[in-house]
Amino acid sequence: MSEQLTPKASMARELTGKVVSTKMKDTITVLVESRIQHPKYGKFIKRSLKVHAHDVGNQCREGDLVIVRESKPLSKTKRWVLIEIRERAA
Repeated sequence: MSEQLTPKASMARELTGKVVSTKMKDTITVLVESRIQHPKYGKFIKRSLKVHAHDVGNQCREGDLVIVRESKPLSKTKRWVLIEIRERAA
């Protein structure tokens, strides 16, 4: 039998964003910005979303560009897990 991703694993969303806070233990706050086009007027609008992500070992610093993946609830506000640090802050 060939290995395939389970439906749950393949449906997990991944977001790329910038770390804005590392003040909590094993938790980072990630700011995800996206540009959407207004359906009627066509103007591009900036939308932002802040998510709390689990960061085992506190490896991130403020300003890092990271990838986070949706997961089961880890605490009251934490629903994301750090997957990869794409770019370190200067």
